[in-house]
Amino acid sequence: MRFLRELLKKSKCVGDHSSKMSEGTSLGMEDLSQDDIGTIEETAEDTILSRQTSVNLVPFVGQRFVSQEAAYEFYCSFAKQCGFSIRRHRTRGKDGVGRGVTRRDFTCHRGGYPQMKPSEDGKMQRNRKSSRCGCQAYMRIVKRADFDVPEWRVTGFSNIHNHELLKSNEVRLLPAYCSISTDDKSRICMFAKAGMSVRQMLRLMELEKGVKLGCLPFTEIDVRNLLQSFRNVDRDNDAIDLIAMCKKMKDENPNFKYEFKIDGHNRLEHIAWSYASSVQLYEAFGDTTVFDTTHRLDAYDMLLGIWLGVDNHGMTCFFGCVLLRDENIQSFSWALKTFLGFMKGKAPQTMLTDHNMWLKEAIAVDVPQSKHAFCIWHIVAKFSDWFSVLLGSRYDDWKAEFHRLFNLDFVEDFEERWREMVNEFGLHTNKHVISLYALRNFWALAYLRHYFFAEMMSTSQAESINAFIQRFLSAQSQLDRFVEQVADIVDYNDRVGAKQKMQRKMQRVCLKTGSPIESHAASVLTPYAFGKLQEELVLAPQYASLLVDEGCFQVRHHTEEDGGCKVVWIPCQGHISCSCYQFEFSGILCRHVLRVLSTNNCFHIPDQYLPTRWCGVSSSSTNTFETATIMKDNSEKIHLLESLASTLVTESVETEDRLDAACEQIGMALSRIKDLPRTTHNAIDIVYNCPSESLILQDVEEADGIIRFTVGNSHESVTLGKLKERRPRDIVEISRKRRHCSGPCCLSVQ
Repeated sequence: MRFLRELLKKSKCVGDHSSKMSEGTSLGMEDLSQDDIGTIEETAEDTILSRQTSVNLVPFVGQRFVSQEAAYEFYCSFAKQCGFSIRRHRTRGKDGVGRGVTRRDFTCHRGGYPQMKPSEDGKMQRNRKSSRCGCQAYMRIVKRADFDVPEWRVTGFSNIHNHELLKSNEVRLLPAYCSISTDDKSRICMFAKAGMSVRQMLRLMELEKGVKLGCLPFTEIDVRNLLQSFRNVDRDNDAIDLIAMCKKMKDENPNFKYEFKIDGHNRLEHIAWSYASSVQLYEAFGDTTVFDTTHRLDAYDMLLGIWLGVDNHGMTCFFGCVLLRDENIQSFSWALKTFLGFMKGKAPQTMLTDHNMWLKEAIAVDVPQSKHAFCIWHIVAKFSDWFSVLLGSRYDDWKAEFHRLFNLDFVEDFEERWREMVNEFGLHTNKHVISLYALRNFWALAYLRHYFFAEMMSTSQAESINAFIQRFLSAQSQLDRFVEQVADIVDYNDRVGAKQKMQRKMQRVCLKTGSPIESHAASVLTPYAFGKLQEELVLAPQYASLLVDEGCFQVRHHTEEDGGCKVVWIPCQGHISCSCYQFEFSGILCRHVLRVLSTNNCFHIPDQYLPTRWCGVSSSSTNTFETATIMKDNSEKIHLLESLASTLVTESVETEDRLDAACEQIGMALSRIKDLPRTTHNAIDIVYNCPSESLILQDVEEADGIIRFTVGNSHESVTLGKLKERRPRDIVEISRKRRHCSGPCCLSVQ
């Protein structure tokens, strides 16, 4: 017991030593509810540890993790060392809805009690034995965002068990620790192809991993079950069914696209497909894409590749999918060429992939016009295997320094800091560090800021993309069903996205600065893009703008005496640029540019710095330039139409009879308009964004220096079930009117 007291004292010292954790915890707990904090029941007398435990593996309240997966792995390692396993328990929130999961509880595998559930015929199930005994050990984590960087903090921890803990040679036999990793599954599949027996596989893997006989994290039964799951599928017939399913979907919707390749033995080698909605999304938001190839369909021994992007509301959108038999340059080349064929030969400006050298070579040959970059989260995921043992206690310091290097703005700073990092940690001969430096043009932001990535390299977008991909992995089944399930996932994602976009439009826009630039941006940009610009606009007053030459400004933070960014502004040409290249990188103006504009009496953002892909333009627009020209030439008529539409809504909601009459007359007018000939470009979705000069703010509220107003469709606030009070007639609402084609969209069929 004396050892336990000393151990807990050491763990508390470690928490205090790491960034004064005790102080940080007290600050972080103030805004947490009692339900989030939970009960902290860890005491020297009550804590149960089966044997000496490394201090670094003891969880403590206030501990932080980059993701809930990292927290799970940490607690899992702690549990394994103590002699028990854990399972995921209660959560708050749901992935893909609102803020997503914001709280997660992990409990001992023996927590809770078994429950008897009646079967479908009403009879109670037979009384099966259960290991659950109401154990109260748990760890709770809550999601918080400091400086817009999401992280997970431990807010509750208890290691009190009401059962005996297992010994080291027993705990490894628990089902939670008998899992087979993805790499091991691939090797087992390869061994099976070579005709090896299960015992030969196990012995070979024991020798490879350097473990004692029978000490692998899985047993012979686990391997046999895995091989049986592979044998339960009929690969040849399933491939035929898959092609038949694609042909059926093509017959039902000519805009569905698919392509496949048969090998010399008349077997399916590769297949790719894309849906009609995906092609339309790519037309509008295919300027930057993610091509994820890190997952496989193990049952069919095929690599799964997914093309994804982000729309103007910052939501993940699906572009296409591919299954490849082999992972080599030829396979990736076929996939890239097929995808470009689906998208009418339009290549993305930038493409993010995992750290795959074969894919790198294929992109360089087949898509040379696209800037290729590596997803940083795939690189960072390998650091634990590469550097944790090598650096030991200095690993966390090195990882923090790497993140600082990754986020640097200038190449000169990166080169200098990289040399300092290598010297400080003695990594001159490390092969991974040498490789990272050789490929720095593919991952370091200092080398990528000249290219447009639409915020897809941010942590929040990485989490969104990963959550989207996880839905595909959970849909793995027979191949023909897989295509249908992917279609269902894409359709569900589109419906959820449409609902969230509508909710965002109906929310009040909060103006934090009162700047005309801010109100102008709010009337043009989507809520997502406006939020990003507003963050920069709020920080802009903290920077000093100094004129150093005609049209050239030096902008730096008020606490800095030198350095900063160089901003070039030529008002007569409408040109403005910054040496930080944030606009080129994200399509959002930086705080340095906004500071120069505001201090030089510029009250509107030039049109070329409000990219169409971040404006409230529908993804199905096909000719924005012609549409903008028509609207510019007929601006007075459009303003009159908006005024009439606003007055129509205001007068119609007075009574139900008025509303019925308005709907009837509008329907007749719309039918007459549809009978008139269209323009030559046959735009299928036109959205007009009212220019700022004609913007009249509605429902203005001011409280504590914050101005709020509503920007959106006037008809969105009308509810037929219960009529709202009549609004003052001197308030003019902005109505955005959409025109939709009456027939299906015509796309070329391949």
